[in-house]
Amino acid sequence: MTIIIAILLFGVIIFIHELGHFSFAKLSGVTVHEFSIGMGPKIFSKTKNGTSYSLRAFPIGGFVSMEGEDEESNDPNSFGKKTLLQRLSVIFAGPIFNIILAVVIMIPVFMILGIPTNDPIIGEVNKDMPAYTSGLESGDKIIKIDKIKVNNWEEIVEMVRSSEGHKLEITVERNNKIQNFEVTPIDNQGVYQIGMTQHRVRSLSKSITSSVAVTYDLSKQMLIFVKQLFTGTVPGGVGNSVAGPVGVIGMVSDAAKSGLANLLYYASIISLNLGIVNLVPFPALDGWRILMLIVEGVRGGKKFDANKEGMVNLIGLAVLMVFMIFITYKDILRLFTN
Repeated sequence: MTIIIAILLFGVIIFIHELGHFSFAKLSGVTVHEFSIGMGPKIFSKTKNGTSYSLRAFPIGGFVSMEGEDEESNDPNSFGKKTLLQRLSVIFAGPIFNIILAVVIMIPVFMILGIPTNDPIIGEVNKDMPAYTSGLESGDKIIKIDKIKVNNWEEIVEMVRSSEGHKLEITVERNNKIQNFEVTPIDNQGVYQIGMTQHRVRSLSKSITSSVAVTYDLSKQMLIFVKQLFTGTVPGGVGNSVAGPVGVIGMVSDAAKSGLANLLYYASIISLNLGIVNLVPFPALDGWRILMLIVEGVRGGKKFDANKEGMVNLIGLAVLMVFMIFITYKDILRLFTN
């Protein structure tokens, strides 16, 4: 069941990407021959208003086939006959839709898990840990540790970790009353802990701002990884650091077993990854088409030969397919070895 959920989720993310291209192509008046989710043989197809909507056998991608996209066309509604800004909007829309989707999916993750605050308030107390056995409870506001006033959660963490296992006197405010507890931290792989988490709040506005902030930070990390990929400096090697559709579906399937929040978090990362990678200026990717359109604008609107550009994209696609086969092979190996 979890594998089916993973495949459906992967399909939705691809659908949103292609929907971006499709929507802006239609807004720009471009003739769209086919809107397809998946690759390979058609499983289902329906034609409406001149556009064929297809579902194909292999859930490893999708495409929007537009008139004059990779070849010369005299059709006034072809992609090549549209203005530079219209064409840029059509190409940009796919990755941008994925980035927006990543932000949107991340919002319920924060709504479910809550957003950690830096207040000196205990969120949860783990059973069978020193905080629990000493009598500390969720909602307690820590005022002092060893008679030293604390102002935020970071100070609490630092004082517990630097305790070296010595007993701590923790003063808390509970139900408007001051109480003292003696807690002895335990060593957990070199880090002293007492087994409690910081307070979390659930707020739609804070979930939105946190989602934007996390998406921005993840985007920077992904761009660094892309740079490492092209310079051959990926830690552990490309084959061990990159996952193809098989690997991604496997990871999402595992995430689905861990709860809705974890599943949505993975979905957000996959959508963001698809958006960022497609902006890379490599032939057959959206980033390459964007680069060519920018160069066209710099050249004063002088277009490249559509047939030659189509050939370059075809070669790029072949390279990507070979890379995909290699990554899929590594994914299958990992499935058997694990």
